[in-house]
Order: sequence, then structure tokens, then C-alpha cells
Amino acid sequence: MIEAVKLWNEPNNMSHWDFEIDAGWQVYAEMVKSASAAIRAENSGLTQVLGGISPIDPNFIRTLAGQGVLDTLDVVAVHGFPLDWNHWSIHEWPDKLREIYEVTDLPVWVTEVGVSTFGAEEVQQFGLRRTAELLIGRVPRIHWYSLYDLPRAWPATTRHREAEGSSYYRHFYLGLLREDGTPKPAAAEFVEYAPEMGICQWFHFEDHRLDDAVRWLRRLGVRHLRTGLSWADSHRPGAQSWFDRQMAALDEFDITLTFCFTPESCGIRPHHTSPPRSVGEFADFCARMTRRYSC
Repeated sequence: MIEAVKLWNEPNNMSHWDFEIDAGWQVYAEMVKSASAAIRAENSGLTQVLGGISPIDPNFIRTLAGQGVLDTLDVVAVHGFPLDWNHWSIHEWPDKLREIYEVTDLPVWVTEVGVSTFGAEEVQQFGLRRTAELLIGRVPRIHWYSLYDLPRAWPATTRHREAEGSSYYRHFYLGLLREDGTPKPAAAEFVEYAPEMGICQWFHFEDHRLDDAVRWLRRLGVRHLRTGLSWADSHRPGAQSWFDRQMAALDEFDITLTFCFTPESCGIRPHHTSPPRSVGEFADFCARMTRRYSC
């Protein structure tokens, strides 16, 4: 069941939105307002969430508020990885949330939080426990990122290898499960925090892990799942069949469904992070997916 839709992912991060093209996020603001209206026309009861921000930046929220974006939405979302990427301590989570609550009256969800096992699996265990202590009861939704490690053969296209150095490789080790599907020590501890803590798991086009993921989500006691449907993937042959299979497999969970990634043919430049030439095309995609999977 879809309980919420999320409009893009990390729009203040160059890995997901090219704000050199869209200085001031004016295109993003118009895109979100257009998509929000299209979604409400299809299903007015869905909770609408701002694309989770990373870094956690109250000035970015002020920028969007000044352009009327928050007037159309129900929730602001943030992402935090203080033990891997952020320049703040994991113990500062309450302070980071407070910074956002000071600039908006909307509820705040944490739709990605995680700890890699790049250095040691014990670090992930500590991070999971401390995150649960700091966030459960403080925010309505928490989504741990992620269920699976990324396959090492894949390029992590959301990260910039040359710019990040060793931090780039941390992105491959954020799962509770290793690449081969075997559980890490933190997986056994996660069941203590579900269902208050959910999972964020992206599924790639025709992802072979889908059925195994469903079994693991059940085993871990997950109720709330964040995943996505890619606008870019919707242009692939067989996309609708894959979307139908994915959404049918995940129907038992309460889903926050993220719409994101620009098709190369629709971008100002041919890249999935590019602002679209027409914000209406993204709104149409959101409306079609909402109509098909939530009505």
C-alpha cells in the first residue's frame, strides 16, 4: 500500500540534481508544485514529501519555502550519514532536526539514515543502536539505508569517485545484508527496532533481488518501506511490466514511493540529474504512477 509519495531525491546534492544548471532551484520548485498538483488530482489523500535533503540545510528549506514549494507538501524529509559522510557527529541528530523545525511547521521524516561497514561491521552495529536511541519517538518515520550492499561490480553513479576518495567506496557497504545476501551482525539487531524503524531500498530495473528482499523485509519485521520508481527507467522497453511486478511484490508494506531521475531525452542536458526541459512531463509521469498504483 502506498502511504506517501516523495518528489525527487536529495535535490540539494549535485549527485541527484544539477543545481549549476538550476541556480536557485527555480526549475525544481516549479517541477514539485506541478507534480504535487497532478498527484493530488489523482489521489488527494496521499501524503506528499519533499525529496529528502542531503546535506541537512535549513537555508535550502527557506529557499523552497520562499518559492511556495512547502505550501503544496505535507512533510519535509532529511538524510543523514554522520559516521560516513557528514561533518557532524551522530550525537547531533536532535540538533540537526531542530534546525529544520525552526524553519518549517511541517513534520520532518528521516527517509535515509545509515552506517557503512567499510571500516568494521561493529561500527554499523553501534550506529544502528545510537540512531534508534536518538530518532525513535522523535520523528514519525525513519528509513534505514539500506537492506543490501551494492554489488561491487556496479558503478555507484550517485557518488563522485575522484572527488570523494575512499568515501566513495563506503556507499557500497551500507546494507544490513552483504552483496551475496548473507546477513551482517546489525541485521539481527534491527528486528529490535522494527516496525518503528523502516527500510529504504532502491530496486534497479529488473532487479534480481526483489523476491529475496521481500522475504528479508518480512523476517526483519519491516512495516514501512521507502523505494522508488524511476522516470528515466519508464522510457526503457518493458518498464511498465517491471514496475507492475515491483509494486505487486511490495504491496504488503506501507510504501513511501519516490519519483525521480530524468530521462536523458527529457533533460536540459542528457543526464539523470538534469532538470527537465518541461516540468509538465515529470508531473505527467507522477500522475500516471499515482493513478496506477494508489487508486
